Amino acid sequence: MILDCAVIGGGPAGLNASLVLGRSRRNTVLFDDNKPRNSVTNESHGFITRDGINPKELRGIASEELDKYPDVEIKRQRVINVTKKDQLFMIETDDEEVYKAKKVVLATGLKEKLPDINRINYFYGISIFSCPFCDGWELRDRPLAVIAENSRAFHMAKVVYNWTNDLIVSTNGSQILSIDEKNVLKKKGIKIYEQKISSLIGDNGYLKNISFEDGTTLSREGGFIVPELEQSSSIGEVLGCEFNNQGAIKTDGIGRTNVEGVFACGDTSIIAPSQLIIAAAEGSKAAIGVNAALVEETF
Repeated sequence: MILDCAVIGGGPAGLNASLVLGRSRRNTVLFDDNKPRNSVTNESHGFITRDGINPKELRGIASEELDKYPDVEIKRQRVINVTKKDQLFMIETDDEEVYKAKKVVLATGLKEKLPDINRINYFYGISIFSCPFCDGWELRDRPLAVIAENSRAFHMAKVVYNWTNDLIVSTNGSQILSIDEKNVLKKKGIKIYEQKISSLIGDNGYLKNISFEDGTTLSREGGFIVPELEQSSSIGEVLGCEFNNQGAIKTDGIGRTNVEGVFACGDTSIIAPSQLIIAAAEGSKAAIGVNAALVEETF
């Protein structure tokens, strides 16, 4: 059987794309290896009617909703390769199965590299986060830290300041802030620590102190990091998709890439840890793009 569409990636973008395709009566398989980037997250925010939901619960609800549509099937398999032959896509999985599809939606998302700091994984997702729009409200008015080793440190500090003015910036040994940026932050009372962090201190994932290699210790109750981001899958590259300077797959307004029949959505095409509601909307647009292409081919 030839699928109308193969959706690769079961995050909010891939799930919503599958929902719209199912409601469009398109024979669709959603491939999901159940290894989401936000697996450390206990609560997801900013999604109306689902504010504060556990991401696992959200995916469970989404799967139940997809079960209502007979044209959508979820395969708990990892896609290891996609090739195009005679206008069809050959999707190979780690179970050594091969599927054929007319269209492909890439919703494979991103993977992140956290700063190389002792015990950072212990706190990440509980009191240290990467998205202030997702978790800033819960940390409001507390003494916080922005930990960033790249050029986005200045921007992140300005954003986080919206939730607390008790803020420090740690560059963990990197000299990344310009004199002008330092002056702007200092005028707002934001102290800058360029020495390396030796350890993060706290219990049960809740940060209490930041210890620096020069012996300085600061009391902090949480913070935000700026991780390095990269595509979690090389499928887009293998297929010949174009990428922008930030490493995102280039798409138009309905998710089309430069490769005929290949669509991309969610963090894959945004190259940022977007909110659930944005990723889901991206999936919807890509599905509409797929459906539009299939309609044109029919006529």
